[in-house]
Amino acid sequence: MQKIKSLMTRQGLKSPPESLSDLGAIESLRVPGKEEFRELREQPSDPQAEQELINSIEQVYFSTDSFDIVKYELEKLPPVLNLQELEEYRDKLKQQQAAVSKKVADLILEKQPAYVKELERVTSLQTGLQLAAVICTNGRRHLNIAKEGFTQASLGLLANQRKRQLLIGLLKSLRTIKTLQRTDVRLSEMLEEEDYPGAIQLCLECQKAASTFKHYSCISELNSKLQDTLEQIEEQLDVALSKICKNFDINHYTKVQQAYRLLGKTQTAMDQLHMHFTQAIHNTVFQVVLGYVELCSGNTDTKFQKLQYKDLCTHVTPDSYIPCLADLCKALWEVMLSYYRTMEWHEKHDSEDTTSASEGSNMGTEETNFDRGYIKKKLEHGLTRIWQDVQLKVKTYLLGTDLSIFKYDDFIFVLDIISRLMQVGEEFCGSKSEVLQESIRKQSVNYFKNYHRTRLDELRMFLENETWELCPVKSNFSILQLHEFKFMEQSRSPSVSPSKQPASTSSKTVTLFEQYCSDGNPFEIQANHKDEETEDVLASNGYESDEQEKSAYQEYDSDSDVPEELKRDYVDEQTGDAPVKSVSRETLKSRKKSDYSLNKVNAPILTNTTLNVIRLVGKYMQMMNILKPIAFDVIHFMSQLFDYYLYAIYTFFGRNDSLESTGLGLSSSRLRTTLNRIQESLIDMEVSADPSATLTAAEERKEKVPSPHLSHLVVLTSGDTLYGLAERVVATESLVFLAEQFEFLQPHLDAVMPAVKKPFLQQFYSQTVSTASELRKPIYWIVAGKAIDYEQMLLLMANVKWDVKEIMSQHNIYVDALLKEFEQFNRRLNEVSKRVRIPLPVSNILWEHCIRLANRTIVEGYANVKKCSNEGRALMQLDFQQFLMKLEKLTDIRPIPDKEFVETYIKAYYLTENDMERWIKEHREYSTKQLTNLVNVCLGSHINKKARQKLLAAIDDIDRPKR
Repeated sequence: MQKIKSLMTRQGLKSPPESLSDLGAIESLRVPGKEEFRELREQPSDPQAEQELINSIEQVYFSTDSFDIVKYELEKLPPVLNLQELEEYRDKLKQQQAAVSKKVADLILEKQPAYVKELERVTSLQTGLQLAAVICTNGRRHLNIAKEGFTQASLGLLANQRKRQLLIGLLKSLRTIKTLQRTDVRLSEMLEEEDYPGAIQLCLECQKAASTFKHYSCISELNSKLQDTLEQIEEQLDVALSKICKNFDINHYTKVQQAYRLLGKTQTAMDQLHMHFTQAIHNTVFQVVLGYVELCSGNTDTKFQKLQYKDLCTHVTPDSYIPCLADLCKALWEVMLSYYRTMEWHEKHDSEDTTSASEGSNMGTEETNFDRGYIKKKLEHGLTRIWQDVQLKVKTYLLGTDLSIFKYDDFIFVLDIISRLMQVGEEFCGSKSEVLQESIRKQSVNYFKNYHRTRLDELRMFLENETWELCPVKSNFSILQLHEFKFMEQSRSPSVSPSKQPASTSSKTVTLFEQYCSDGNPFEIQANHKDEETEDVLASNGYESDEQEKSAYQEYDSDSDVPEELKRDYVDEQTGDAPVKSVSRETLKSRKKSDYSLNKVNAPILTNTTLNVIRLVGKYMQMMNILKPIAFDVIHFMSQLFDYYLYAIYTFFGRNDSLESTGLGLSSSRLRTTLNRIQESLIDMEVSADPSATLTAAEERKEKVPSPHLSHLVVLTSGDTLYGLAERVVATESLVFLAEQFEFLQPHLDAVMPAVKKPFLQQFYSQTVSTASELRKPIYWIVAGKAIDYEQMLLLMANVKWDVKEIMSQHNIYVDALLKEFEQFNRRLNEVSKRVRIPLPVSNILWEHCIRLANRTIVEGYANVKKCSNEGRALMQLDFQQFLMKLEKLTDIRPIPDKEFVETYIKAYYLTENDMERWIKEHREYSTKQLTNLVNVCLGSHINKKARQKLLAAIDDIDRPKR
């Protein structure tokens, strides 16, 4: 279609729409006549053929540029003309022209109605314009008539009225200018009153008024003055904003925020506020440390003020270190509390603004929401930033002094403060205080290693000087009564440090910021708090007055055999804690049964050393509770305390190489494994250091402790005291009591132990703590083995004639001798119980061991018989029954241990050959000697020599694997 229009243009034709813009062209446009349209329509019509002819027209004919068709066609003629070709080309051009003309005619016919309609609209428009010209002519004529009707007087009145109005406006302006000249005095008064919003509001109103009258020359100077005043207000406003960082005041901060909001600088105010908080942290810590450094140096030399904070921290003396740290944390707390309250203020006012905005108009809501979102993000980001600054400042202070120089209580107090600070940080921004944790952890582990090594050496000294006397505690004694464990049960209060907080908290936890929001400080040092804690754990000593008790101790101290370490109350050089005074053995012996309260009640059996170990455990747990990242190291050291105590008890009272040869399984495989592990990992078995030892071996030896030695004051060889039974009971049961306390503490230890290290804790309890009670058997077996004269009984049994020919009705004298031994053992046991309460499990184990040894001695005596008749076997049964009958009156143990062991051996004499062979294979608890003697004695009665050889061969087969 575009090509046809272009061709029409070439031919001097225009399309109907284009022609509408030129009315002159409309009049001169020639419309094809009806004859022409008819001729065009009568021509044969083939739309496809016509379209092909139109498409075959060269593109240059459709160009809109000036184009000479004739020239173009003449230039195309070849040098040699051919008439036939020219005619054919001419016919082609005519056909193309005819196709185009027909197409144009069709388009004109198609647009004819629209053309007619548009022509009618143009005609109507021309008529309307002519009518408008008539109206304008009439209006001008009437205006001329109105102008001629007014006089000069009327116009004068109007001019005077206008001048009057101008003068009234001028008077108002002069009055306003006069008021503006006096505003500087009022602005100064408002700034002194810290009414910043009012001052800014007044200043802005004055500026607005001044801009209204800026055409007056006197206003230009006032404008400059107001601008200076506004800048001065902003400076004072920035100073007022900086005061918020150390002492937040709601009314003060509200005024400041209102002022910044009037200035339209709420975002700038928030940026400035964070800068002030950062500067406040730096200035605060520097001034606190500088004050202590100058105070301790004794002069006010300005050289300290020129030092960097890091260098200044190195000049803090050990005596002022803790007070300075406390004041440092208190000052930083004030800064963080101010920030916390600032956030609270914004949260509260944002909610109020949101409510008022929803009730009021929405104008400026988007801008307000944007400012509110910016402030919220800025405050949230500032939490972490401020806490990081606090951590770095405190870390720098901690690194300025070597904490290993402090005593234990001072070190714990430092950890208390740092722990509380980390708690503040966690509540402040949810941070885990990685910077502080890593710094304090390294120093704590190093300090604790040295402290633990010293405590192990002291424990060895205590054990080597321990006389294993009872420490008289009350029957309701609990480790929670010791001040070292007060942290497990005391409720949280402002005066209690974090290490003395309970392990469990109430369902509704009150944060430190909520608790100290209005008053107080979590870092206030409570003087003499430890002195106020009292312990009421000691039982009555039975003295009528303090003078008698003092004289008794003086008498004990005069004993030249007592080691110097026990002549004084041991005081921990680092902690200053004094253990419970030990009571001399002679004093305990001299007391009456009625005076000794421990034989009436089931008071715990423990020694001074046990109590000191428990106190150490409490201190270790106290440190672990304060600094949970070192929980594994602390629990590992706690396990070493228990390991060493257990190993010492075994070494002093339970080590006997002959025990295992009995085959009674007195020491379980678990106990032997535990003892071997302790010996390999903790005990230094070398007497002196080897110069040729490697560095690694030397370092390993530093971690070990020499094996302890029993005090020479402890006598374990006297039969009158049942070979130190009282001391053995006190030692063994104190270990059992210590194990019970560890079991009691297991949930608390499990709660603080890292998950990856819990297998160590479980292994310690299952393989070490639970084996404490197993030491009773080997320790009391030694007493049982010496309390009864088993060798004398064997000699008496050897003199008995067992090949009697008639049944006897009277038992042998060795039975009476053995019963007398048991009666004497019972009397000695009662004597020992007057000094030391013997628990029922201990009494049962002692009687069980003695009875078991006696029964096995009886079997051994029967196995030594060379000749025995059936009547002799009956006599053996008579003797054993007499022994059992009398023994059951002395003890309540049922059933009698190893009763079947003796009876089965006696009855085996009557077995036939086949039954005896099966019996030998089933009863391997008897020794080879006992089985062989049984076969030999039966020879000649009901077993022949061939059967004897067969039975001996069976015994040999059983014994072969044991060799």
